[in-house]
Amino acid sequence: MCVAHPGLAFSRRELGLCLCSTQTFCHVKQRSSVKSVGLSQLSATGPPCLCPRPAGTCLADASVGVRREDLPEVAATQPVHSCPPRKSKAKPNGKKPAAEEKKMYLEPEYTKSRITDFEFKELVVLPREIDLNEWLASNTTTFFHHVNLQYSTISEFCTGEACQTMAVCNTQYYWHDERGKKVKCTAPQYVDFVMSSVQKLVTDEDVFPTKYGREFPSSFESLVKKICKYLFHVLAHIYSSHFKETLALELHGHLNTLYVHFILFAREFNLLDPKETAVMDDLTEVLCSSGGRGGGSGDGAGSGGMGAQNHVKER
Repeated sequence: MCVAHPGLAFSRRELGLCLCSTQTFCHVKQRSSVKSVGLSQLSATGPPCLCPRPAGTCLADASVGVRREDLPEVAATQPVHSCPPRKSKAKPNGKKPAAEEKKMYLEPEYTKSRITDFEFKELVVLPREIDLNEWLASNTTTFFHHVNLQYSTISEFCTGEACQTMAVCNTQYYWHDERGKKVKCTAPQYVDFVMSSVQKLVTDEDVFPTKYGREFPSSFESLVKKICKYLFHVLAHIYSSHFKETLALELHGHLNTLYVHFILFAREFNLLDPKETAVMDDLTEVLCSSGGRGGGSGDGAGSGGMGAQNHVKER
């Protein structure tokens, strides 16, 4: 039995030249009488095959080559062919395509976890006889405290070494200082900038007035949108980089509930640009779809259909 042609059985007398690289001599099955040729006569200059099978169906080791001039009798009776090369899985630039990382937070067993079954779409609607700005201020302040608390549960894992950039999936965020200069920073630095700046705003009586008779500034809505954008970045980073830790702490139900409430509130009052939240559209669709608890599909943040791009974006 030839190891190069396991499906063919023949007697010793029928043996000719074969490409079994494990043998002392290289033999290939020939019905006619052909001399045996030693391995020293083989050439590695090319992959021609001497097996009697049709071209492209050779099972022999293609790395061993035999020149026609070394085997004149075989060359006269049998066609020499090359087995087609295997297709490479590498990209044209020589790099193998990166395997898409599985998103654990999209697993059904985790997405259905909540700490309450309340319909949040009803909860975010502006109550009658309540001023819009008062409603925005009250909820924005609450979301700030809850996001800050949620992040604090995994803050020891979010270090400058583990999270060298403020990344969410394939998007990288930069902080912009008071002069508008873009600053590259680690994730914990970015979150610290967010919490410090938001804390400063929500405690400023000129921006978030708490005393009777004080008016909200004309730029209040734009400031609320800015705060919501930053809070979204923090929530998205927790999902993208620290969901395993959140899961280990059994706080994924709290995180999902907070995310649904926050996204539906932002949708209700158009506080988030769909392009900004597109990076988490897959999660938003699962958690906030009409088929699940926590609200309907609606329009606005997370339903822009932009989808995550295949390259790193900067914001």
